[in-house]
Amino acid sequence: MDGESGRAATEPIGIDLVAPEVFAPMLRRLALAALGVGVGVTLLSAVWVSWPYAIALGLVVAVPTIGYVFAFRRRRMWLSGTEIRAHRLLGEQRIDLADASGVQLLVFPGRLNRIVLKVTAGADIQLVPLAMYTDAGSGRELHLLGLRKLADALAASELAAAVVVSEVLMQQLRAEARDAGLGERPLYRGVRLVREKDAVSPVVLTDSEVASLV
Repeated sequence: MDGESGRAATEPIGIDLVAPEVFAPMLRRLALAALGVGVGVTLLSAVWVSWPYAIALGLVVAVPTIGYVFAFRRRRMWLSGTEIRAHRLLGEQRIDLADASGVQLLVFPGRLNRIVLKVTAGADIQLVPLAMYTDAGSGRELHLLGLRKLADALAASELAAAVVVSEVLMQQLRAEARDAGLGERPLYRGVRLVREKDAVSPVVLTDSEVASLV
């Protein structure tokens, strides 16, 4: 039992706010469209220029979009114990929340308001999207298991700020579990604090603002 519990505690949990699989069909169509446009540009250009130049023009048109699709599909984020593992186009970044030197809640205001967890460990920075809300009151929030695992990992930190953010996530978890209204959800209230300031650039919530969300 102990061995099974230990494995369950460290088993990687996906913490993507929106999993790439959700966009897979759209991304596939986008890549095929870019390929089609690239082929069309190549064939059309071949009427006036030599084939090598025509192929080069086709690649210039198609490759950036296809590369973006590939990069987007590769981007994934997991939490294993207290370690965040973020896959990128090239390589993987790992940050241990237990050893973090800074933990903050950061809000990106706009037509789609996003609130993220910003973790700093030395020179490394990792942003973990927690929720996004529209001004109309709709949105998307990190799933319950992801919130719980993040809260537990932050609670293992020696930083007071990490412990407070952990409590915010636990309150968010409870609010989501009972399907509470947006006004009772700490992450939404954090976004609302920034929207009330009419800010247009990213805003880091102060310690007192974070504490007020608990």
